[in-house]
Amino acid sequence: MRQGRLIAVVGPSGVGKDSVMAGLKAAMPELHVVRRVITRAPGLGGEDYDAVTETEFSDLARDGAFAVHWGAHGLFYGIPMTVKYRLNKGTDCLVNFSRKALAEASETFPDMIVLNITATPETLSARLTRRARETDAEIARRIAVANKVLPGGLNVVHLSNNGPLAETVAQAAKLLQPVR
Repeated sequence: MRQGRLIAVVGPSGVGKDSVMAGLKAAMPELHVVRRVITRAPGLGGEDYDAVTETEFSDLARDGAFAVHWGAHGLFYGIPMTVKYRLNKGTDCLVNFSRKALAEASETFPDMIVLNITATPETLSARLTRRARETDAEIARRIAVANKVLPGGLNVVHLSNNGPLAETVAQAAKLLQPVR
């Protein structure tokens, strides 16, 4: 049996990671979308996640509940250890990831594929403004760091999400089809 692939979806805030992931799941139902654990209030929209307090998160991290975890933008994010069981059963797993956690993740998941989603600054600004979660200054800060360099030595697939979502998802599915 083939080992499943961890597909780490990365890109700047507003690039459409959650939308592309939902489209990929619809196009490729065999994919498992990993539900992250986040120190964010429940029910804020976007992705489905398990909301926990910082204390609960610290306890989970200490107890080895996460395959990988990191902090960003004042929150903590964890990828549950259960993802390893799915990968061992041959299931490809799609997970919204942080670019800054990729180096650590590549040690945990040596066959990881990075789906790096990009968009123009104009597209990002428009999407972040529509999302209405941040001030203009916060949006400007996010745009300023949108083109972070990824760590070297990773298996990276690049995907532009400036056009229609259906086209982006079709291109992503084509790029991610496993070699048979």
